[in-house]
Amino acid sequence: METRQCGRSDLELSVLGAGCWAFGGGEYWGDQNQKDVDEVVNRSLDLGINYFDTAEVYNKGASEKSLGLALQSRRDEAVIGSKISPSNCYPDVLRKHCDASLRRLRTDRIDLYMVHWPIHPHSIRHFTEDEAVINNPPSVDDAFAALMDLRDGGKVRYVGVSNFGVIRLAEAQDLYPDIVVNELPYSLLTRAIELEIMPHCRETGVGIIGYMTLLQGLLADIYPTLDDVPKWQGRTRHFDCKRCDLTRHGEDGAEDETNRALADIRAICHECGLTMPEIAVKWAIANHAITCALVGARNVTELEANVKAVAEPLPNEVVVQLNKVTDAVTKKLGRSFDYYESAANNRTD
Repeated sequence: METRQCGRSDLELSVLGAGCWAFGGGEYWGDQNQKDVDEVVNRSLDLGINYFDTAEVYNKGASEKSLGLALQSRRDEAVIGSKISPSNCYPDVLRKHCDASLRRLRTDRIDLYMVHWPIHPHSIRHFTEDEAVINNPPSVDDAFAALMDLRDGGKVRYVGVSNFGVIRLAEAQDLYPDIVVNELPYSLLTRAIELEIMPHCRETGVGIIGYMTLLQGLLADIYPTLDDVPKWQGRTRHFDCKRCDLTRHGEDGAEDETNRALADIRAICHECGLTMPEIAVKWAIANHAITCALVGARNVTELEANVKAVAEPLPNEVVVQLNKVTDAVTKKLGRSFDYYESAANNRTD
């Protein structure tokens, strides 16, 4: 398993990382057996995966608990990343929530602690209904000062952010130049970060952890048509907002472009003798601006299929071909990489 240096820091992550959102079970992904989690985590370590990505909000803390249980005998082999919600970034609240995450994870330090979304009212509204918090959000200055204190105190090893656009990241970097990573959505069908934030990260020495590598199953080729995609996974701007009452972006979507891209990707897979998940993972890690690409696995069989994808690199001509057949989706969805809000109302700026 290849490892890559995270920006200019000395943190090294496996090129394939374990997305732990489903751990612990919950409404979004359904039930998850702890025995399966234990097996996936231990097999991941055996196969060279060192990075495990969770957040306090994932399944209301159950993801952290489940990961902590699975890692308890092999903690020192793993790099744990977790995320603090922007609504909880008041200094005293942030410290308490960090301690709560440490307890759930059964560890004395979080290797990579990230602010989950930018700290501003629109972003915070997705994490709390408390109008006092929404109207008087935490200070960005105070939040990063608290994160520095946690790092200096040893509870956090490295500080990062997630879903920060250029303006928000630059603001944070002015306060805390040692930000090592920006976790961002990146897949064949979610390429908006290539336009602005990826070049900024590269220029300023910030690593990128790519999430939604398989676009929540759409690139796993498990849905025959877009009509078969479950409602929770069908809320992105790829889909017409009228499909699902959980959707909030209010746009017509890019269903024609997405369908054409999926058909073309399937044809390329057939030519190459690869499955769609294999080609999606290979494509993501072919971009060396990506430090680590996250992929979720519900069992060891899924995990080993994902790991198989990193064994042989994708030929450059295939990368170019895949870029070409997905360009129309990228152009239709535009520069915003908040795929759940309208382009005009995105939370990353």
